Amino acid sequence: MKIVLTAKGKSWDSKIDPRFGRTEYIFIYDEDSDKIETLNNAAVVSEAHGVGPKTAQKIFDANADILITGNGPGGNAKTVLESGNLDIYVGASDMTLKEAYDAYKNGKLKKF
Repeated sequence: MKIVLTAKGKSWDSKIDPRFGRTEYIFIYDEDSDKIETLNNAAVVSEAHGVGPKTAQKIFDANADILITGNGPGGNAKTVLESGNLDIYVGASDMTLKEAYDAYKNGKLKKF
């Protein structure tokens, strides 16, 4: 299973980025292979509109099963994400990526 987290950095000790569309990094953890991949999402920062759906497409391209984020996606991104087979969990804003992953595994995050 591939789990994607919105991140402010590239390691498990990095903080969750509470923003979805404008997240700095997309942190991808493949539980089956125990591999980590990060995607730099900085290209969308200068764009005025439409960043949520663009970030959602990157997550679809990564074949993610689970998305963990802080505040949740906005309206346009939510619509795009709902078209995929992806479970979304929110409420990880003040956590590191490892803390958010552990909270998800222990059922402590809210399903969006």
